[in-house]
Amino acid sequence: MTSKQGKSLLTRIDATSSSHDAAFSSLCSRRFAFDDKINRSVEEIVAQVRDRGDSAVREFTETYDGIATDVLEVSEDEWASASSLVDLLDRQALEKACQRIKEFHEHHAGSNWESRESDGSLLGQRSRPMQRVGLYVPGGKASYPSSVLMNAIPAAVARVPEIFMTTPPQRDGTIRPDVLHAAKISGVNKVFKAGGAQAIAALAFGTETIPKVDKIVGPGNVYVQAAKKLVFGEVGIDSEAGPTEVLVVADHTARPSWIAADLLSQAEHDELACAVLVTHDASLATQVEKELQNQLRDFRRQDIAKKALAGRSATIISRDVSHSVKLANEYAAEHLVLAVEKPESLLESVENAGTVFLGHYSPVAIGDYLAGPNHVLPTGGTARFFSPLGVEDFVKRTSFVGFQPQTLRNLGQDVIRLSNLEGLPGHGASVMIRLEGADQELGGMKTKRSIEASDE
Repeated sequence: MTSKQGKSLLTRIDATSSSHDAAFSSLCSRRFAFDDKINRSVEEIVAQVRDRGDSAVREFTETYDGIATDVLEVSEDEWASASSLVDLLDRQALEKACQRIKEFHEHHAGSNWESRESDGSLLGQRSRPMQRVGLYVPGGKASYPSSVLMNAIPAAVARVPEIFMTTPPQRDGTIRPDVLHAAKISGVNKVFKAGGAQAIAALAFGTETIPKVDKIVGPGNVYVQAAKKLVFGEVGIDSEAGPTEVLVVADHTARPSWIAADLLSQAEHDELACAVLVTHDASLATQVEKELQNQLRDFRRQDIAKKALAGRSATIISRDVSHSVKLANEYAAEHLVLAVEKPESLLESVENAGTVFLGHYSPVAIGDYLAGPNHVLPTGGTARFFSPLGVEDFVKRTSFVGFQPQTLRNLGQDVIRLSNLEGLPGHGASVMIRLEGADQELGGMKTKRSIEASDE
């Protein structure tokens, strides 16, 4: 059964009813496709920036952001003065967040390894940092220094030599000081005043001012995401970032006001945000819905949150806690809150989630800013196959193989057989021609050993 509960903004889905499958499946199908108008617009912007470089970037910045600027790169003076313009306590909070995020990402285990086989053959893998990465940080009307930290620090920990950032300028043509301070302390080398699809195109193809990079990471609006998808292949990208989402699994120990606050903390991002409560306690669900109404009365971003709650958000009534976790795995949320009595006991059962927040004192907001784990997370159900942004996103792996004559002799005939099976005789021929050399070398080695033995 699916229904609206009185004046509640949230649709209620009864997962114990026969109609659950269709209603819940519809809730889970939340990925969106870019409409043709957006795609055509982005294709034109990308083509113009690829062909005309800086002049196209400046032109689109004036057209879409209403800002005319001759200089795209943040000057040394602007960068140098930024920190002094940030409130001391704000600066300290950013620096604390930077340190915690850095410490978390430094736990990344390196993937360099090698194995020497008994005959001397060598197999292994080496990881190397990318040379240049581009960070896209939303800006303009809003300020997102936390996005700077989350995108730049893993790249710096991975020892990427050149980290470049693009972000839309403010109306006066400057970048907010807190954003620049975050860039400075997190390892960014240069910052450019450009946003939207034109910034993505500039990073992908390079302009007179903005260098071409190997990979682009960071969230943005639909134009930014469409541009990232379009340039993928020319450069790497992290993933397609959709609207933010939270799913809360709650039991009788949860406080309704706390759950409502968590739902609102994500609903305030934008009208397409998803805020979902899953509980087997129908009474708790009703209390949470009432709390949402109470907290919305004085909520600063009330209009945005109301639309999000009335849109792709819901309350789901499950059979029990284990059923709640099963539903959470099907939903594959960006943020999963386990507001239950023994959250750690459920952690092993969680298969699909960006970040899991354990217990009643771990709100999503702590992860958004300074807990340590990255807040760039898979959305739209992609937690089934994508992971949070991390150090591994800024390195590339190279495998290596070094066979000895005896190994080639032992395995060569099987390679020839498999190549013939696939209709690729040239593969087999490249092995066959070496087998003769291997036989000669091994024969020579046997002769040498016989001589050495007779001398003894």
